[in-house]
Amino acid sequence: MDIGALEITWCGHSTFAFKTPDGKHVMVDPWLEQNPACPPRLKRQEAVDAVFITHAHSDHMGDVVALAKRHKSACVGIVETCVWLGKQGVEDTKGMNKGGTVEVAGIKATMTHATHSCGIADGDALIYGGEAAGYVLTFENGIRIYHAGDTAATMDMKIVGDIYKPDIVMLPIGGHYTMDPQQAAYAVRLIGAKLVIPMHYGTFPILTGTPDELRKLTADISGLRILEMTPGQTLTGQL
Repeated sequence: MDIGALEITWCGHSTFAFKTPDGKHVMVDPWLEQNPACPPRLKRQEAVDAVFITHAHSDHMGDVVALAKRHKSACVGIVETCVWLGKQGVEDTKGMNKGGTVEVAGIKATMTHATHSCGIADGDALIYGGEAAGYVLTFENGIRIYHAGDTAATMDMKIVGDIYKPDIVMLPIGGHYTMDPQQAAYAVRLIGAKLVIPMHYGTFPILTGTPDELRKLTADISGLRILEMTPGQTLTGQL
């Protein structure tokens, strides 16, 4: 697969940084400073034009406010989370909901269903942050990436595959808080994925699922690639 000038960098856990073909810098679920899997050189991003938030847990949204204030980033997320961000002083929020599509930094982002919780740690309180979600991101060169967010396997993934036919699928596999490799293997079949990047595993001891397990459970799927990235690795051009 050729993704052209698009650059995909895994910062560890579920955090991905993208440099678009038009030179924009965007992130999904920026958790950097406190992320033990994030390489030191990536903890401070020099440019962030837009942020896409799958849900409000601290290991997905931990650096959103700081990044948005420093870089004047557009922040895309479910409505309730964006309302909270606005109260924290984030100026450019784009609240949306599942099934909707917005265009930000040249990317068309469609919010998809995820099965997970979405509480915001606000001081000593845990407040309602809407619902967890995923995104199909369509870049300027036509490449489509499905970042599933934190989720169990859900039949909605078949809808994602049928309608959007993503080129790259990013799936959580760690278990305990999300689906494990067995469920992820089922999700791969629902989506009809051909290139899968596992995420949300290995960050903590409790996240025990591995890419090797997913690879074994999907060995019968012709043409499927499980692309195991290392934190800090960047993909571009021919994959």
